[in-house]
Amino acid sequence: MSAAALSIRGLRVEYPLEDGRVVAAVDGLDLEIAQGEIHALVGESGAGKTTVGNALMGLLDAPGRVAAGRVAIAGRNVDFRTGRAAGIVQGRDVGAIFQDPMTSLNPLFTVESQIGETLRFHLGLDREAARARALDLLRAVGIPEPERRLKAYPHQLSGGQRQRVVIAAALSCDPKLLVADEPTTALDVSVQAQILDLVRALVRERGLGVLLVTHNMGVVAEIADRVTVMRGGKVVESGKVADVLTRPKHAYVQGLVAAVPRIDKRLARFATIGDETAGAQAARDDLRTRYMRPRAEKVPDAILEVANLTVEYGSGSLLGLGRKGGFRAVDDVSFAVKRGEIFGIVGESGSGKTTVANAVAGLVRTAAGTIRFAGQAIGEKRPRALRGAMQMVFQDPYASLNSRMRIDDALAEPMLFHGVAAGRSDADARIAMLIEAVGLAPDAGRRYPFAFSGGQRQRLSIARALAAEPQLVVCDEPTSSLDVSVQAQILNLLKDLRDATGLTLLFISHDLAVVRQMCDRVAVMQGGRIVELADCDTLFADPQHAYTKRLLSLVPNVARIGNRLEPTGASP
Repeated sequence: MSAAALSIRGLRVEYPLEDGRVVAAVDGLDLEIAQGEIHALVGESGAGKTTVGNALMGLLDAPGRVAAGRVAIAGRNVDFRTGRAAGIVQGRDVGAIFQDPMTSLNPLFTVESQIGETLRFHLGLDREAARARALDLLRAVGIPEPERRLKAYPHQLSGGQRQRVVIAAALSCDPKLLVADEPTTALDVSVQAQILDLVRALVRERGLGVLLVTHNMGVVAEIADRVTVMRGGKVVESGKVADVLTRPKHAYVQGLVAAVPRIDKRLARFATIGDETAGAQAARDDLRTRYMRPRAEKVPDAILEVANLTVEYGSGSLLGLGRKGGFRAVDDVSFAVKRGEIFGIVGESGSGKTTVANAVAGLVRTAAGTIRFAGQAIGEKRPRALRGAMQMVFQDPYASLNSRMRIDDALAEPMLFHGVAAGRSDADARIAMLIEAVGLAPDAGRRYPFAFSGGQRQRLSIARALAAEPQLVVCDEPTSSLDVSVQAQILNLLKDLRDATGLTLLFISHDLAVVRQMCDRVAVMQGGRIVELADCDTLFADPQHAYTKRLLSLVPNVARIGNRLEPTGASP
């Protein structure tokens, strides 16, 4: 009988604290992945699931340490100091996909250089053969215009395109084990479907074992054979996906499954796990009733009006010697957002939705069209009052916070700059409330961004956007890094703020199930244009455009688990 692709027994990972205490990030984990099996590891942010992957690859951040346990890859024991096992080569036999594609790619090298280096080093291919295989890999993961993207640098790609490049590099040498940490977080539903199909094919054809670390229960339902649910570093439930997701035994797992957004019907509120702290509940109540008071000034029904918006990249003059050929990212887009409305924009990676958000926020130069806020035309230079009235939550939580600023300083800055707080003591009281309102411990303000997980950083980014008491918040994939339970809390909070204060949201997302629950109206973008705009219920019940119908058909859905094919893996 062949050895398991991955075997973990009694794993304990500890982090010593300055005061002498020790925190167990992973405590007594047992997990086995057979060859040809996809095993999902799920849990809330901070549950320890990412720590498991880092431990088996020797990537624990100091002072983290493996205190006990055994890990074997294909029957060969891993040395925790290096993440290596005799006869197993990282990058060739073990592939890794990390959550943040920008930290996985070297900004100084092209896509071809980074994938080609792996192929030449591990497979001994010459430059031409490596280029041809890299091109095939980019096609396989759905990169548009792969010949052009091969010569691109990471900053020239969208977030979804960067993640596809990372996936292509991880799969380039046909590894025996793939450790995938949130591999589809930055991907739209169509590319996500391509990636899941690709992983399934590799599992089927090559006997690849996959450790899938994710918070997306729809993805788990679509692709995984078995699932282990963690909480506080411990396993609370493990078994076949169909058993755990449709008949969960543990109350915590039942809460996680109930919190998954539904695409089939709209609910008044997201279900949440009922063990929030009293402080978090009180902070949210305070934020709803006092912190963001309804504004008395009158504004037009349409607080945001976008007319004939066009954005082009690379079309400026070069040293004044004529014009270069440009790319039109947004092409003649028009829409209006009513005060107090949650207006959604959806579409595939590269459709132009994030560019629209950046143009509204004043972060990119427009080639044509007008943007009006509260009836006033706005350009590139915006007064301080307008900048305070319009805030943004960015897609990447790792790049959104200054790594050299403590969290309380990062939240105090917009309050003091826009005059929301009377002074630092007033700001500190508001900061404590905001931090608890987004579900973090009150002492989080005294820490730096590196001390938080991706999901926790995104919660802090949302808190910072709310700190200036804006009238409009532009949300670019605001929950893509959040687990389903925290996502439910944050989205309920945003909806409550809208209901209580008239806060307006421009909501950019590739998660159509979240859009279904959140938005009043939705615009669907393809190739820089809006191809359909309708009331949310109408759009999901009776889409008119073929592109919209295709997007909706690709959404991973826990409800479809009963219709899945038999598991690909060999585990009983």
